[in-house]
Amino acid sequence: MNDTLKPVIEAIQARWRMTVQDFRDETTLVVAPQYLLDLCRALRDEFSFDMLENETAVDYWPQQKPRFHVVYHFYSFSRNAILCLRVPLNGNAPVISTLETVYPNANWHEREIWDMFGIWFEGHSDMRRILMPQDWKGHPQRKDYPLGYEEVQFTFNFDQISLKKPAPKE
Repeated sequence: MNDTLKPVIEAIQARWRMTVQDFRDETTLVVAPQYLLDLCRALRDEFSFDMLENETAVDYWPQQKPRFHVVYHFYSFSRNAILCLRVPLNGNAPVISTLETVYPNANWHEREIWDMFGIWFEGHSDMRRILMPQDWKGHPQRKDYPLGYEEVQFTFNFDQISLKKPAPKE
């Protein structure tokens, strides 16, 4: 564990139940969803993690339960340290609290996660699609999302592919 993060991790572990994972000098806290907002406020206010670097999600279907993990990376300018949080979520329609009130830049990250994974952020000010068209059905980054298939074009199948492809209209 990074020496600059050791006192922070110890103080956090004393207040909240969580698992700490260390891998290649990256410290990750696995936190239950109900602790997320309080923990993030403490990270910002007490431990000077000033910036939400990024926020994304992972779908482990069908290998692992819980199915989804929402992953946050926080950066502390004064400590020059990065801390990773993972929040496991069960089910096909997972819900988690928004971090928008604590870190305003979470707005766009959470909209992207909603659009791609279908994870709903409760309390979000503008939860709508950001990458896909508004009338799109489903969430493309889910592992159970049906994949489209287009055959690769080679010289031997050029005519077959050309017949199937839509051509631009003049």
